Amino acid sequence: MRPIIVPFFISHRGCPHQCVFCNQMRIAGDDGELPDGEAIRARVAAYRGTAGERSVEVAFFGGSFTALSLVDQECLLAPLQPLRERGEVSGIRISTRPDAIDGGNLLWLRGMGVDTVEIGIQSMDDAVLEKAGRGHTAAQVVTACRLVKDEGLTLGAQLMPGLPGDTPATSLASLRRVLDLAPDFLRIYPTLVIAGTRLAEFHRAGEYVPLSLAEAVSLCKKLLHTALVAGVPVVRIGLQSTAELESEGSVVAGPYHPAFRQLVEGELCLDLSRKLTADLPRGSKVTIFCAPSRVADVAGQRRCNVETFRREGIDVASIVPDPDLSPLELRVEAGVICRRGNLLT
Repeated sequence: MRPIIVPFFISHRGCPHQCVFCNQMRIAGDDGELPDGEAIRARVAAYRGTAGERSVEVAFFGGSFTALSLVDQECLLAPLQPLRERGEVSGIRISTRPDAIDGGNLLWLRGMGVDTVEIGIQSMDDAVLEKAGRGHTAAQVVTACRLVKDEGLTLGAQLMPGLPGDTPATSLASLRRVLDLAPDFLRIYPTLVIAGTRLAEFHRAGEYVPLSLAEAVSLCKKLLHTALVAGVPVVRIGLQSTAELESEGSVVAGPYHPAFRQLVEGELCLDLSRKLTADLPRGSKVTIFCAPSRVADVAGQRRCNVETFRREGIDVASIVPDPDLSPLELRVEAGVICRRGNLLT
């Protein structure tokens, strides 16, 4: 079973730069004030109360954890030590920047129970990084990732396709360079224009045009497929929907959708379904079999994939859950025809 994540948002704290795309107050709805020990223990206890048999992990999101002062880092981690010793907290994860990592602080963090480090990489193209105001280079990303892996910690990598100066080709190249660094998991956040950011100013001035929703879905489908083929899980695609993010005026422009991942997964399933039905005559009636967790993706959001097939002359009679199929497999039956395919091929 997946662990319950107890989140603490330390928005902007420790960040030495203001990236052009970033307004974490709008994204996370948190002022970034560091919680004290009492607040940390109380939140963990509240989450444990609903966790049942699932383990509990603590995560510090936003900001740059390792760029905080050592005093602040210890204030956040020290209250968790008794909980770790009693088995009430099974792991701790942090997020940080590539240029705020060195072997010494990773050794100390591991001793304090941190077992996962997520690095905000965003791009592996130095020109894109410079335009985004990141303040680090791709070479520093390589060094940071190797240090995390050498310390035996779980490595997470975050990418942001669609930044100023980025293209689909550079986004794919960035992903491939990151995959070469052997991350344990990925997050992919297509760039949004958030109110109160320099990117919003660029957009108003006509100096930046974000990806459309269709463009972002198409690109992220390719990124997801590439990661899956490499065997690296993508744990999130698109920003998590929050009341703050969905409030009027928060997202000025860009490919925001509260179910963005489902759009991407639906496109992957549509591609494979089309391949399996490519030579069937118009008017054919088909049944699509998939893993139980894939039924909604095969149908598409609001059954858009079924409607696409209808327009193309194929009648999807039903979508049937089949527990013998993996989430990567589909089977199509049309009369005596039976075909099986894999999303990775």
